[in-house]
Amino acid sequence: MLFHVRMDVHLPHDLDPHIRADIVAREKEYSQRLQREGKWPHLWRIVGEYSNISIFDVDSTDELHALLSGLPLFPYMTIKVTPLATHPSKIAGVG
Repeated sequence: MLFHVRMDVHLPHDLDPHIRADIVAREKEYSQRLQREGKWPHLWRIVGEYSNISIFDVDSTDELHALLSGLPLFPYMTIKVTPLATHPSKIAGVG
């Protein structure tokens, strides 16, 4: 199952710099592991924002929820999930 996920990060401005650095490092490690596993095949930064657009490829909505809630930055995020389906006009093998 494919999902389009927009994640907007809202870290508190007064967050201790050491805590921030730790959370960001753990986030990078976790997200890269999911990418290597094929669960997070696409990840794009939104220019000028602390946000991203991602495509997740998972077996269920429950799995997606578990992966997203496992993100170290999850408590500081607004997340919008859109399920995706194959478009009938899509040319096989493209995109």
